[in-house]
Amino acid sequence: MKYSVNVGSLNPVKVEAVKSVLLEYSKDLFDVSGIDVESDVNEQPQSFEETLRGAKNRAKKSLINNTSFSVGLEDGIFAVPGEENLYMNICICVIYNGETFHYGTSSAFEYPREITDLVKGRGLDISEALGAAGYTNNAAIGSSQGAIGLLSEGRLVRQDYTKQAINAAFIHLKNFVEL
Repeated sequence: MKYSVNVGSLNPVKVEAVKSVLLEYSKDLFDVSGIDVESDVNEQPQSFEETLRGAKNRAKKSLINNTSFSVGLEDGIFAVPGEENLYMNICICVIYNGETFHYGTSSAFEYPREITDLVKGRGLDISEALGAAGYTNNAAIGSSQGAIGLLSEGRLVRQDYTKQAINAAFIHLKNFVEL
């Protein structure tokens, strides 16, 4: 049996991350496609709940055309409880088969304060904030190494960071699907 999988994004980093994880299971078992869907949340989600809602919306909207399952991925920042003005970034993955949701997250990391201040104070997304603060002039950094790749000097790039969330969601999915 071959599974058709839709990723709720055309971002090549997200689509390739899903393909890479699925290749670890089988190179012939999955047919992965990216599709353009809206997350119905802010361009830069600013809470864990909003980030989760965006990933879930992407998963629900991309389960179309007899798809076996869909994958929604969303990055956002969230306030760290008990810490004043401390925000961390996280990637959330939601996999949906039409009946059950399967969830996973990446590790989280803290942006330099000036980046968070631009996001929270001026409403910029992370790519815009990185540009405004002089870290990069690449407006499409989220479609390449990502902010995490830039800030970690390539030690952890966005595709690998995204794969963390996908692999975590697959832990639960494997209880429902024989892969």
